[in-house]
Amino acid sequence: MKVTRLASALVAASFGLASFAAFADVPAPQDVPFQGTLKVNVDATDLARRIFRVHEVIPAQPGPLTLLYPQWLPGHHSPSGPIDKLAGLVVTANGKTLPWKRGPLNVYAFHVDVPAGASNVEVSFEFLSPQSKSEGRVVMTPEMLNLQWNANTIYPAGYYAKRIMAETSVKFPAGWQFGTALEVASRDGDTVHFKPIAYNDLVDSPIFAGKYFKRIDLDPGAKAPVHLNVVADAAKYLEVTPEQIKLHRNLVQQMYKMYGAHHYNHYDFLLSLSDKMSGQGLEHHRSSENGVGTGYFTEWEKGALGRDLLAHEYNHSWDGKYRRGADLTTVNFNVPMQDSLLWVYEGQTQFWGHVMATRSGLWNEEQARDMLAFVAATYDRGRPGLASWRNVQDTTNDPIIAQRAPLPYRNYQGSEDYYSAGQMIWLDVDAKLRDLSKGKHSIDDFGKAFFGMDNGEWAVNPYTFEDVVKTLNDIQPFDWASYLRTRLDGHGPLIGGVEAHGWKLTYTDKPSAAVKAIEARRHSADLTYSLGLSVGKDGSIGDVLWDGPAFKAGISPAMTVIAVNGHDYDADALKDAVTASAKDKSLPVELLVKNFDQYQTIRIDYHDGLKYPHLVRDTSKPDTLSALLKAR
Repeated sequence: MKVTRLASALVAASFGLASFAAFADVPAPQDVPFQGTLKVNVDATDLARRIFRVHEVIPAQPGPLTLLYPQWLPGHHSPSGPIDKLAGLVVTANGKTLPWKRGPLNVYAFHVDVPAGASNVEVSFEFLSPQSKSEGRVVMTPEMLNLQWNANTIYPAGYYAKRIMAETSVKFPAGWQFGTALEVASRDGDTVHFKPIAYNDLVDSPIFAGKYFKRIDLDPGAKAPVHLNVVADAAKYLEVTPEQIKLHRNLVQQMYKMYGAHHYNHYDFLLSLSDKMSGQGLEHHRSSENGVGTGYFTEWEKGALGRDLLAHEYNHSWDGKYRRGADLTTVNFNVPMQDSLLWVYEGQTQFWGHVMATRSGLWNEEQARDMLAFVAATYDRGRPGLASWRNVQDTTNDPIIAQRAPLPYRNYQGSEDYYSAGQMIWLDVDAKLRDLSKGKHSIDDFGKAFFGMDNGEWAVNPYTFEDVVKTLNDIQPFDWASYLRTRLDGHGPLIGGVEAHGWKLTYTDKPSAAVKAIEARRHSADLTYSLGLSVGKDGSIGDVLWDGPAFKAGISPAMTVIAVNGHDYDADALKDAVTASAKDKSLPVELLVKNFDQYQTIRIDYHDGLKYPHLVRDTSKPDTLSALLKAR
């Protein structure tokens, strides 16, 4: 980015000349080849202390050198590189330790002076991975690890990441197996050497490794192999049935049938089945990091709620990795990203994650409708902030604003609603395409036209809002720009796609299987659409619906429910109280709550009973939702 003299003067005046100099002391990235190859070795054997030990050899010329720790992370869409966990940084050249200085305003930059006669520097540091989930995502346990290269490398400033080549090796715990998109060059005992790869692709190629490991071929005989690499807390969780394998193979084929092309030379699902390593869902171009509980295979019937995860992350190989919003397509990992098109990147992927989970058989249609009802209710009654002060477009800033930190009133503040609100917008787009074309076109046509070109190509192909609009217009002429902007920038409900597909959103006193599963996963009672709150199993109150009955009565998320109508709290007692208040209008729902060290009895004057979302058929319209969900 060029800085004019006027802009320079304004910045200097605002921050002072010394501060402004700190902005300029990191060389701007250039589209020229880096001379030489980074050599990176990671020792990942210190399981007890959860420490990754890194040693790098970086070619360098005598004079000033700036080294960068990756800050802006693809998939996170935010400046969330875990630099707080980097420790023990030592830089040497010609056998002598070199002093380094961190940038005063850019803490991800380290400056050193390379002495005369040196042709490289050696860098050593430790990545001190979280010891508990309170410190971040746990990535190392006695049975498995997740090595992410952005956390375990430093790279030279001044170059596009794709112009820097890297050779890596990893020492694994004895006997462990691993999955990764990286290709093996050689092995030396438990140390694995990988083939050279461009640095941007290295960061995009994490590793799952473990004591208990299984590799499943999801596309036997294919020129572009697809594998499911599974690590688990114990060998018993790796028991997979032939039917389960078939459903995951269906997922690959359903993606191919819709897109008509793929954008990798091979693809590796990385899946952890663990109650120790943190859950995860993170996309990469030729792989994805997926973390679920231990019972994904062995308690199949209980786990439907999470079975769209692989479909979602796999879809990102097309949407987000191959085709990516132009303002998200940065040249290295320390150039700021802009997230304005996340409603396509994540919103359409959320849409396809649900659809493809159903088309492949990982969900049945009833499960898909239950989940759609849950999402639709959120954008019917569960996001008062989007109805008043925020819009979907503004929530694309949330990865930078909040970085998924807990929020006091999530429903009112909004939090990355471009995911599920985006899903609802794309459901609406599908219905509109079908209606305008009298059934000739659907969102499948958009998927193939926008993401399905250049089979096998996996260099990033950026796009803009105008590109999205043009593709829709090429399929079916319409004022798509206004149509999309109304939904992105407005404040109305986003459930039009449900109704246009021949279904109605209703609320009854019976929870769907999806709501029951969500309550079980969150260990909560979800009374969002009745009392206007959710309560954990210990009585801790989660989100409180802004201006809902509980909010108006004085309930806040900081409180804990101690008793319901004079009796110890439990979820069933709370639900029974809501039901009783509907039968006898004179009965409030009475909660004894604790707020800090104070106790208070709060009466909620609510008498409309339990309310849970469901979809029911509107027989006055064709059922195009079933057509959308049907396997191809």
